[in-house]
Amino acid sequence: MTVWAGIVAVIGTIGMVIAGLFAARATTRAAAATAEATQAAARVQAEPNQRAEDRAAFDAIKTELRQELTTTREEVRSLRSLVRAFAWYVAELVTQMRSHGIEPPAPPARVDEYNRTGV
Repeated sequence: MTVWAGIVAVIGTIGMVIAGLFAARATTRAAAATAEATQAAARVQAEPNQRAEDRAAFDAIKTELRQELTTTREEVRSLRSLVRAFAWYVAELVTQMRSHGIEPPAPPARVDEYNRTGV
């Protein structure tokens, strides 16, 4: 019986080593799967934050562009008003020159176009 006991002990030891190897392999694979799942969860959690940051940046850009557009519109209104006032002033000067018998020089083509079209 001692031979049989030795054989069983050897087979039992070999079986335990094989079981240990399978357990180590399974543990390694489980650790890799857990790490991958943790990374995926981190990416999922980071996405809403990134979207919020993107949205905040977009809103800041949009606000800045609206302010610039408002400023540009005000400048355009001011320049249009200046051009109209200047055109009226020059028309008055031309009228005065003609009333005193002085023929003013012909206006540049762009001024003539503005007087015809208003643009």
